[in-house]
Amino acid sequence: MPTVSAPKASPRSELVALLLASADGDEASFSELYRRTSAKLFGVVLRICGDRGVAEDVLVDVYLTIWHRSGAFDAGRASPITWMATIARNRAIDAMRRQPRTAPVDIDAANDIADAAPLAEAALIEAEGEARLHLCVDRLEEPQAGAIRAAFFHGLTYAQLATAMAVPLGTMKSWIRRSLARLKECLHAED
Repeated sequence: MPTVSAPKASPRSELVALLLASADGDEASFSELYRRTSAKLFGVVLRICGDRGVAEDVLVDVYLTIWHRSGAFDAGRASPITWMATIARNRAIDAMRRQPRTAPVDIDAANDIADAAPLAEAALIEAEGEARLHLCVDRLEEPQAGAIRAAFFHGLTYAQLATAMAVPLGTMKSWIRRSLARLKECLHAED
């Protein structure tokens, strides 16, 4: 005699069952409901809020509301995802209304807003200074050049450098001090 398997439940009926179980306080069902719907509801909230951090906070509020109001869900009036998306939409709109609003600025005032970016000339001077510094470091002998790079470009301490290069701490301090003096001479010679 052939076996007949039970028809597979539709995703809609599964969500209805999860909502009804959540209404009875079944945390495992609520967890599964979250797993199945959180990406979609997060998309709804993010589209309205526009800020990922705010959207994450709103999503928490959405699922708290779903948890507390799941007993009010009526499968005859709406699909479960529509019901939850409506809650998500409303919570996101409420969150946006609570955000402080900034007054629009008249377009004529835009000329008076200062640009905080450095001028091109200042950027070129800074880049030239950095290039000179790297050139002067390259002129140092190894392992002193490596010690200067590690200390000042990578933030290693004298003790870390001494351990890494297997030299006494006093030697490392002397290398750094002498190398800084040579760098100073090199940089001033270039002026």
